[in-house]
Amino acid sequence: MTVLFLVRHGETVDNARQMMQGQMQGELNEKGIAQAEAVAEQLKDEHFDAIISSDLHRAVQTAEIIALPHRLPVITTPLLRERDWGDFTGRYIPDLKGLPFPENTETMEQLLKRAGRFLDFIRTNYPGQQVLAVGHGIMNKAVQAVLLGKQTRDIARMENAEVRVLNITTCDRTS
Repeated sequence: MTVLFLVRHGETVDNARQMMQGQMQGELNEKGIAQAEAVAEQLKDEHFDAIISSDLHRAVQTAEIIALPHRLPVITTPLLRERDWGDFTGRYIPDLKGLPFPENTETMEQLLKRAGRFLDFIRTNYPGQQVLAVGHGIMNKAVQAVLLGKQTRDIARMENAEVRVLNITTCDRTS
């Protein structure tokens, strides 16, 4: 059984400013660093065979903090990047309410396919292992939706530095 500890990155400067980050690199703020440190403490006694992260800076920062007690390298992948919001990227979120998505926004179908490729990557490279992966809010919802055969709207929003434990092999959520 492959077990995936799916984590959302800690709070960023732009999260606090309500900016649409999308695939911008981002930087953890003091609260985000503290959140990542709390996850590291919470999970310090867990065994991980690998620690994987989105290749965006805010996720890598979070993963590196969590990886410290485990003395494992952080493996990065663009498969875990946040949804590409196109021309909405970098804009103030409250100003976007009610606006149609720009044509250069990554479609939900594209996002779900990428989430499926991430799950295939885990199944192929880490069968029967325990893996921690740090991603992003919308992307983590997509990973869970694909794994559980649900719509993204049926997956509860992940807070910054929240951890969800998923059974990859049987597609059952383990906690």
